[in-house]
Amino acid sequence: MIRVLITGSDGFIGRNLIAHLKTRPEVEIRCFTRRDSTDCLPSLLWGVDVVYHLAGVNRPLEPDEFREGNHRLTRLLCTLVHIEAKRLARSISFVFSSSTHAEFESEYGVSKRLAENEVLALAGLNGIRPYVFRLPNVFGKWCKPNYNSFVATFCHNIARDFPIDIHKPNANVTLVYIDDVIREFVRLLPSPEVGPDPTGFRVVQPEYNSSVGEVAELLRQFRKSRSTLNVGDVGGGLARALYSTYLSYLQPNEFAYSVPRYQDSRGVFVEMVKTPRSGQFSYFTAKPGVTRGRHYHHTKTEKFLVISGRALFSFVSVATNDAHEIEVSGEDGTIVESIPGWIHEVSNLGANDLVVAIWANEIFDRNLPDTFPGAR
Repeated sequence: MIRVLITGSDGFIGRNLIAHLKTRPEVEIRCFTRRDSTDCLPSLLWGVDVVYHLAGVNRPLEPDEFREGNHRLTRLLCTLVHIEAKRLARSISFVFSSSTHAEFESEYGVSKRLAENEVLALAGLNGIRPYVFRLPNVFGKWCKPNYNSFVATFCHNIARDFPIDIHKPNANVTLVYIDDVIREFVRLLPSPEVGPDPTGFRVVQPEYNSSVGEVAELLRQFRKSRSTLNVGDVGGGLARALYSTYLSYLQPNEFAYSVPRYQDSRGVFVEMVKTPRSGQFSYFTAKPGVTRGRHYHHTKTEKFLVISGRALFSFVSVATNDAHEIEVSGEDGTIVESIPGWIHEVSNLGANDLVVAIWANEIFDRNLPDTFPGAR
């Protein structure tokens, strides 16, 4: 059993850390919040293996609260950890969530730097392993808007069509995503397969360098994507992390949305998602006896997956008139591809509606459709 104490467990980072640790049956989680008395810390530290010290003050009513909530609490916790490590005669890992503000001379920055010094002074005392993370702007799900993260505020407001205030759109910002922070934290859990990392200052990678205006524009595009169907390039990097963060601020009544349906006597055609560089996803239905398609492309390609029903895919080469047919059922899990230069059509062979999912490698452009009718 790995015993873990998390201070500030009801905060943004704490809640995410707990959500990840709960998936680890070998981890026992102990929590400390600002509502708890420091008198309970000795019992919470009893037999502990790892301390995640996330508690802190960044929006106090009085400046002295910075020292009390950041430096003095950390000093007390370090003293108690030292006592417990001595009693156990074994190592304890101490992970401290600091801030890049510790590099500056503000009341908050100074209190964080003093707290860092307390943690780093534990190195080598009864095998204690201190790890200090000077975190830049951390963003992700469950971060409180209108508090200390402009990303959280932007996500909350844009998701509700509220205005956002941007005084310096070109201001540079360094961001780290909450899941990357938690990954580094969890990696410091004791493990028989992995030895201890060097102690001292640690960094979270990747760091994203952007501007306030660029972040706002990305979030606005996410809001528009439900009407344009274009989700943007959200498969990696900052856009991926921001997109997941933005969605976490949607209200439950916005978890679902409608897309246009184009219906005629043959069935329906529905576009689902469009992407900048990876084409689009759609689906169509065909009524019994109906044939759809009967066209060809010079460059555009498509993948068809029959979801329900039985279909006949017919191909004729524009160049040679060679013909080919493929019969597919929804139970087969078979992808059929359209081939450039081959006329293709899909016929419903069943007694019920045919349902077919489509991926095309490019977004349909009405001005350059690359779609040409084929002879019957």
